Amino acid sequence: MGFVAYLRGFVPWIVAGVVSGVVDWRWGALSGLVSGLLLLLQDLRRGVDLDALILEASTIVYFVVIGAVSVADPDSSLQDHSDVLSFVWLGATAWGSLAIRRPFTLGIAKRQTPREYWDMPEFLQVNNHITSAWGAGFTFIAVSLAIGNAVDAPAWVGITAHVVGLVGPIVFTKVYPERAQRRLLESQGLSSVPQ
Repeated sequence: MGFVAYLRGFVPWIVAGVVSGVVDWRWGALSGLVSGLLLLLQDLRRGVDLDALILEASTIVYFVVIGAVSVADPDSSLQDHSDVLSFVWLGATAWGSLAIRRPFTLGIAKRQTPREYWDMPEFLQVNNHITSAWGAGFTFIAVSLAIGNAVDAPAWVGITAHVVGLVGPIVFTKVYPERAQRRLLESQGLSSVPQ
């Protein structure tokens, strides 16, 4: 499964962004909601625990709210700020999951890690750091887009914010767990994970 599992939770956001750009924000919200529900149902059928679906549940709530606003008032000024709002929501999801001590990446990591490691403090610590990296990336993008929109910055500013704010957490998510595992094994005098 690997790293792709981390990106899977963002599919509804990508779908909504593309559809919003091609059609309009009402259809974007609907497509985000439908793709989010399909992923959630697929995970539930596979037996994924609800606590592992924080991002998916948050995504559905976001698209229900934005969808309701977009249908009730298609010309709402929120449409002009939906890029910022989506990253504020994602940031709030990441930081909120840390505040309740259920980092949203924990459920994803449990799908890829043998059960005997789940109760280790190091496992939770790694997921706290990964969720913090995503929270920082989302917050960076939201703030950058808000400032860019306020000063009418050129499009490349927003594109750059997206790239920096997403590539950083992607690389961190890929590299950090392996390094943390290596440090843990070295501290225990081991050179590889016991089979």
